[in-house]
Amino acid sequence: MRGLASTSVADQLIDVVSRIAVRDLATLRRYFPALSPDEIADKLVVGAVRATEAVGAGVGTAAALPTPPAMPAELAAGVLGAATVECKLIAELHEVYGLRAPGNVRQRAALYLAEWTEGRGLNVTKPASAVSLMLSLRVRKELRRRLIGLTVRRIPTLTPFMVGAAIGASLNRHDTTKLARRIRTDLRARQGMGGATGTGVCHRRRPGEPRRLTVDASAQGPGPSPSRWP
Repeated sequence: MRGLASTSVADQLIDVVSRIAVRDLATLRRYFPALSPDEIADKLVVGAVRATEAVGAGVGTAAALPTPPAMPAELAAGVLGAATVECKLIAELHEVYGLRAPGNVRQRAALYLAEWTEGRGLNVTKPASAVSLMLSLRVRKELRRRLIGLTVRRIPTLTPFMVGAAIGASLNRHDTTKLARRIRTDLRARQGMGGATGTGVCHRRRPGEPRRLTVDASAQGPGPSPSRWP
């Protein structure tokens, strides 16, 4: 199981995250009209939590089937599925708060995966830095370490009689909620420091004026929406 998590799943996650379809700010506003950035973020977190709960419950449900040799693969698939949902959440939270990572879609993917690996927001201002960060031995080692930890932590989901389904859903709900809270805290802190880098700008506001986020069309660059990391 250790080898499965540390090598195969890590490589798969790097590949999958680079291909996730991410909705930009304009698209998210069409999905959630008349909502503030924080309210849109709340909706995104709720959707991500429900998705990872379903993934966790699915692994637990599979444990009720008479296929013991498949259990390590089921665990790995569950971890990969939840991580993919959470990386998409991180990317879209960046869009919502007007703090899209610098660079092209592949470079942004590298940063968002590094944030998932670290479990917190990272303030990287140069595209090359984002890619170097993700390709560094330290981050790759940390990615494998986290995947191993998540896989081992989810062994109780293999409990039979559907108990594992409830455990899996609960673990994923807790982890996704915690990650979202930390990423949002870091993004809000960067907003307060004027750290917007692309999709939007948080303007200074007068006392009593609600926060507003406007799209900087020139910074978004060409390409369809939602964007896909090639």
